[in-house]
Amino acid sequence: MVSWLEELDRREAAAREGIAELWSQIEELTRRLADRETVLSRLEITRETMTEILSGEGAVTVSVDGAAGEVPVSVEGSRAGSPVGVRLVPQWEPGVEADVLPRSYRDVVEVLQDAVRPMRAHHLCAALGLSTDKNKVEGFRSKLKRLVERGWLAEDEPGLFAWGGARRAGAGAPEREAAADERRRAGVGPGSRP
Repeated sequence: MVSWLEELDRREAAAREGIAELWSQIEELTRRLADRETVLSRLEITRETMTEILSGEGAVTVSVDGAAGEVPVSVEGSRAGSPVGVRLVPQWEPGVEADVLPRSYRDVVEVLQDAVRPMRAHHLCAALGLSTDKNKVEGFRSKLKRLVERGWLAEDEPGLFAWGGARRAGAGAPEREAAADERRRAGVGPGSRP
């Protein structure tokens, strides 16, 4: 005859196994969801790109490297004399709203416009409902760097991204900027590391 302690141990072990199996399934589903979201994001960008190309508005530009700037590219099969056009991330200028950006970039800018302080890439991924896996965050960081290059975001400290438009337009409060600089020097605040 089995004692009640042995039966309790058996049931606890079975419950632990069930929990471990469920966590494993959750991790697998989370990974699959992140993969599907990546595919969807690429498809959305492709749709936006093809819509712009087929509309024939603007000139196609490709960023070759930071020093070389942008190079016009022609696309075979385009209408004669008609510029074919895509520039996924235009340069930020005062008065230009985030709605000119592709959805995935616009979402990033809108989150940072609403943010109280600069954010790190993994926090932005979490805020946008994206995967926070290291590989995904590194890919996302390149998107943030592109937005910095084009003037939409600022990276005052390595890895801390903030909306850059208000600063350049003079909309940021100088007192708040001075206080943030003071906290950084003192090692306190969002940019400090213990």
